[in-house]
Amino acid sequence: MPKTDLLVIINPLSGTMPLAQKESLRLFIATEAQRQGFQPELIMTTHAGHATELAAQAAQTGIRRVLVVGGDGTINEAARALRKTATALGIIPMGSGNGLARHMGLPMNPQKATQRALSGKPVLIDSGEINDLPFFCTAGLGFEAYVAHEFANQPTRGLQTYVKTAYRAFWSYKPASYLVDGQETGPLFSLTIANAAQFGNNAWIAPLANIADGQLDLCQIRPFPARMAGLIGWRLFNKSLNTSAYWQSQRLQQTTIESDAPLLAHADGEPILLAGNTCTVRVLPGSLSVLL
Repeated sequence: MPKTDLLVIINPLSGTMPLAQKESLRLFIATEAQRQGFQPELIMTTHAGHATELAAQAAQTGIRRVLVVGGDGTINEAARALRKTATALGIIPMGSGNGLARHMGLPMNPQKATQRALSGKPVLIDSGEINDLPFFCTAGLGFEAYVAHEFANQPTRGLQTYVKTAYRAFWSYKPASYLVDGQETGPLFSLTIANAAQFGNNAWIAPLANIADGQLDLCQIRPFPARMAGLIGWRLFNKSLNTSAYWQSQRLQQTTIESDAPLLAHADGEPILLAGNTCTVRVLPGSLSVLL
């Protein structure tokens, strides 16, 4: 296809980069896109869901590449509109965790990520749904969902804020029990549905997950003594959590999860409150084209 059209969606609130640097990045993207033969349109998001609206319009009008400058939440917004379309998603990571970008080995340097997205080739990956809400990296219940809801209320973003929030949450969180396809799990610290292998920041919750195998990894972490928290954390960031006696996983295409209480959940790190005490999770194989 001729390089004649390109939409760049920029979330000005993502990440911790100073505004002056974000403006420099915007100019770099525009200049680099033109250098590679594109005629780019760059739009800043102004409200929640704006990236979805912009990406949907791009796909409907035949634009073949949509680049997103933002974190996993903004990427989720755009990607949900691009599923099952001919428009490919390019990721320029600018968030707190950047889980999807890290899983796919994309550069964390925004200039290098821009060049990769502009020159990359479309590759199909899977996506997931939790009660029809799309996710591309991970969704989950339990501790990580609890942290996502707490983190959303913090006045600042970034890894340091997330770590502080997670540390405080560790001491107040109470494990819950679930029914997975009718089978009692017993109390769980965490219940993660992984499409990609990590939450973000190289925290590998599902080290063996494959983002294009047509399956999701359902990962359970059983409650563990507080003295084991350091080792669990080390394994999480060392990509060896699957060797822990407290972790187990199974691969599936669809499952139903029930609880005695309303389900607190997240999708790609964004907090969601599911209606009722039951949710259905499923995979949509090869449903999103990404530029790699």
